[in-house]
Amino acid sequence: MATPPVILSIAGSDPSGGAGIQADLKTFASLGVYGAAAITCLTVQNTMGVRSFTPLAPELVQEQIRAVLDDLPVSHVKIGMVGSAAIATAIAETLQDFHGEVIYDPVLRAGAGQSLLDDAARSALAHLLDRATVLTPNLPELAALSGSPCPSTEEIVAAVTALFQRHPRLAAVVVTGGHRDEAAGEIIDLLCQRSAGRTLTTAEHRHPRIASRNLHGTGCTFAAAFAACHALTGSYEQAFQEAGLFVATLIEQSAAITIGHGAGPLHHHLVRRK
Repeated sequence: MATPPVILSIAGSDPSGGAGIQADLKTFASLGVYGAAAITCLTVQNTMGVRSFTPLAPELVQEQIRAVLDDLPVSHVKIGMVGSAAIATAIAETLQDFHGEVIYDPVLRAGAGQSLLDDAARSALAHLLDRATVLTPNLPELAALSGSPCPSTEEIVAAVTALFQRHPRLAAVVVTGGHRDEAAGEIIDLLCQRSAGRTLTTAEHRHPRIASRNLHGTGCTFAAAFAACHALTGSYEQAFQEAGLFVATLIEQSAAITIGHGAGPLHHHLVRRK
């Protein structure tokens, strides 16, 4: 049997199992890749929200990452919640000589609106962005990173173009559309890829907006699925389409299952890559 691709997730831990490291590892297993994990923060949360979080010592985060990279054939790194400026800087320094794909999901707030990053850490994110090859922000995150509002497709592309100009290693940005026109019955995700010169190529993935209370960890799951699908296909566009289909199907399949009293988790075991 062939050795599967190996992906390292660097993110916070969710004790309720719906988001963060737990969602990433479930996604990797569902899609047929091997997942390793380095924890950045311990959170106190459940389906009703994040109560608190505690960043780990930056040195401990670095040691976890180095232990994995020294031993396992990691081709992709997926980054989620970092929690502090010191951790953001530590991750960037540790990945300085890593030449694989770095997919960064800039988790700035929890789904219920709680900030998951202190003010000092926001200025340190530039170091991580310089290491990333792919970003997977939602619209509020793209606006925060680019410093520009993004209500239209043209403004989204302009914001992405600005990020490409600031961060030369960045090759693709996937803007998830769940926060755009929330009254619409359709969600449009957008893939922007750097091409020759300063031009961009774009692709869309459209899928129905499904009414569900079980959306906890959706952003983490999409970014992890993109990393896994890219590890398996080597194509940004194919990974974009497959990850979008995986998450849309997962939301639909999970909608009828109730776990917890708030925003329930996705049920990753229900969908497997064919």
